[in-house]
Amino acid sequence: MNKLDFKTGPLSGVKVLDLTGNAPGPYCTMLLADMGAEIIVVGGGRAGGPVSTFSPGKRFITLDLKSPEGNKILLEMAKEMDILVEGYRPGVMKRLGLDYDTLQRINPKLIYCSITGYGQTGPMANEAGHDINYVALSGVLGSVGPVGQAPLPPLNLVADFAGGSLFALNGILAALYEREKSGKGQYIDAAMIDGCLSLMAMHFPAWGTPFMPERGKNFTGGHFPFYRCYECSDGKFMSVGAIEPMFYATLCEKLGFDEAPEQMDTNMWESTAQQFEIAFKSKSREQWTQIFEGSDACVAPVLGPDELWSHPQIQARCGMVSDGSVPPAPVLSRSSLSRGEINEDNQTYSVLREFGYNDEDIAAAMPKNVAQIDVVQLFPPKM
Repeated sequence: MNKLDFKTGPLSGVKVLDLTGNAPGPYCTMLLADMGAEIIVVGGGRAGGPVSTFSPGKRFITLDLKSPEGNKILLEMAKEMDILVEGYRPGVMKRLGLDYDTLQRINPKLIYCSITGYGQTGPMANEAGHDINYVALSGVLGSVGPVGQAPLPPLNLVADFAGGSLFALNGILAALYEREKSGKGQYIDAAMIDGCLSLMAMHFPAWGTPFMPERGKNFTGGHFPFYRCYECSDGKFMSVGAIEPMFYATLCEKLGFDEAPEQMDTNMWESTAQQFEIAFKSKSREQWTQIFEGSDACVAPVLGPDELWSHPQIQARCGMVSDGSVPPAPVLSRSSLSRGEINEDNQTYSVLREFGYNDEDIAAAMPKNVAQIDVVQLFPPKM
């Protein structure tokens, strides 16, 4: 049995070449690996190599794609692949002779996904950027953050992972399904700014209205008194999302109010927020957690990454994972997802032998003096 076919899951048997680095591409292919796809990560000296966090279930090889030998092997591998994901700037893969037009001629069923910040077209297509730049250009950053202060990026979740990884994954899965009908692969231009624009579908129409008059003042951005976080007596916080009237009534009841302040009277919002602040400051986060437990008030403690694993709900859903890891998601009723082991050893020889290459051919195709994959460790180890 070919080792490429050993995995289980809904995408078992699907073979993927991963030529990405940094965050969006590696996270996208980690999700494919969780679903059972076989991921071969191709390194070889590019800036921003594979990220260790996203390594489970993948195998790593190095090829010098600028050399005739390395280029030829990549072309041969592409003939057997279902998916190729790359994250180079527009034009790089074409200069290497590894662009979609070239590869689809030798493998018409290949699904080829390019993940970039600005996309393959437009005046900024070849410019460098990061998550903060893409959320800035797409209107996301200009909509979030406190009034009167600088915009505050929500980590790199929106552009890198939601607008990049998840939209790329969405396109890949759609292309896989369509291929079952047409028998043909296709090209996916996954631009992070496009994904960010799509994610703003609810908020663009609200801009300039009473629900979102300006940055920092909006329905879900922490401005409304019944949708924000409040500090407790111990300096920790509770999140409140009591939008619906029945949830708002329960919130006020649990806070001990004799009468709930008028919820939708904007003239009262400042005084309402002050009442909520005083109430939450009277008890610790743990006390409020116990008070609101089991109630429909849409109130939950704000947990740090070092705290969440002991919460009963997280334990019930994700008890098999440990601090610093994440569970495969979502849960499917028949097809199980699983997080593979991490093995970041250079497996170039073992993988390429499966494709029929001898050690001499493999050595010629690798970058010189490469002993192992240059996997990026984004964060220092915990002390």
